[in-house]
Amino acid sequence: MTNPLSKDFNYKSLLMFALPTAIMMVVVSLYTIVDGIFIARYVGSNALASINIVSPFYSAILAIGVMLGTGGSAIIAKRMGEGVIEKARKNFSMIVLTGFIAGVVISVVGLVFLDPLIYLLGSSDLLFGYCKDYLQILLVFMPAFILQVMFQTLFVTAGKPKLGLTLIVGAGVLNIILDYVFIVVMELGVAGAALGTSVGFMLPAVVGVGYFLTKRNNLHFTKPDADWRALSKTCTNGSSEMVTNLANGIMVFLFNYQMMKYVGEDGVAAITTVLYAQFIFTAIYFGFSTGVAPILSYNYGSGNTERLRKVFKMSITTIVILSVSAFVLAMILAPTITNIFLQEGTYAHDLAISGFYIFAVEFLFCGVNVYASAFFTALSNGKVSAFISLMRTFVFIAIAVLVLPIYMGLDGVWIAVPLAEFLTIWISIYLIKSSGYTRAPKTQTVSS
Repeated sequence: MTNPLSKDFNYKSLLMFALPTAIMMVVVSLYTIVDGIFIARYVGSNALASINIVSPFYSAILAIGVMLGTGGSAIIAKRMGEGVIEKARKNFSMIVLTGFIAGVVISVVGLVFLDPLIYLLGSSDLLFGYCKDYLQILLVFMPAFILQVMFQTLFVTAGKPKLGLTLIVGAGVLNIILDYVFIVVMELGVAGAALGTSVGFMLPAVVGVGYFLTKRNNLHFTKPDADWRALSKTCTNGSSEMVTNLANGIMVFLFNYQMMKYVGEDGVAAITTVLYAQFIFTAIYFGFSTGVAPILSYNYGSGNTERLRKVFKMSITTIVILSVSAFVLAMILAPTITNIFLQEGTYAHDLAISGFYIFAVEFLFCGVNVYASAFFTALSNGKVSAFISLMRTFVFIAIAVLVLPIYMGLDGVWIAVPLAEFLTIWISIYLIKSSGYTRAPKTQTVSS
């Protein structure tokens, strides 16, 4: 059986291979956004703000799934490139089992400490009830959530990106239908939104388990080995993507804190609207980068550095085009996107519009940083990958969002992310050039 990762990709075939994953990531980001639209329209702006209050916890759990999925994908694809397919299957089975167990533990602990967790996330008394209704339902479905996040990447590694896309799109459509039923028809409020999203998790999780149980598939479940070294390497490889998602949660937490401090619940509703737009645009970057990562890992494992360089050059060109396109679209669609969530003429709406035009500058730089991190993860260099994510999030964004408002007021909150991405892009460019994998050697040598 020919591995689809081994082919000699051109621009068209690379885009077609990565496209399902990019669309998949956009659909996943729509889970939360669709909830936000229904909640904003049928429950109110305070309920919308409450979703953003609990989203840092959601991001933290997403970080675990992404870490295991992307880090594990690099390990598994490298094993497949080396021709040790049975070892790849055993590692795959162990990594998926680890994700499921992590989901169960998080679900139990989160439900036990639910009330203090909500206040820790920054909820006010006014928003507490909405936060609790939403978060307690999500916690029940945590194992399915982690599995479906992992399967987004692992379907690509298995050479089945279209199947993963079909499942995620199906889950997204199901989520929209159920949101309408639960929120509009049954009037369950934020609890209905959480239920619609959670049932959506189940579709790719359950079908994914069924697919990988089938022995005739090239990558399938088998009896796992207790390969702690591979698990440790998985976590190390995926640490950058984990840091990225975890830092997104911290970023949202800091934004919420500053908005509550300066303008109250209206500020949280405004930043929620802008962050929803960010989810869509950055999901494209993450999706494309995740989609091409197994190809990079495979060629790295097989020692085909010529093809690795070729895929890199095509990828970085695509990312630059996507970045410029995203910025232009964001500037054009800012009023339309804001009107979807917030009523015109309200203070929250005016805050969101003015902030959107400043915040959108980040789309010019974010794509290169996301791809750089994914590139090093694909080469099993989790430390460099994590460093890039760490600088753009925990270091630059955290400092900027806490310091800039002291001197610039509310504008400082909006400028924080574009500034952090701009500073990080220089680090990303330097590390990529220093890696040696992106340029042909001056003298060609033949290796045995």
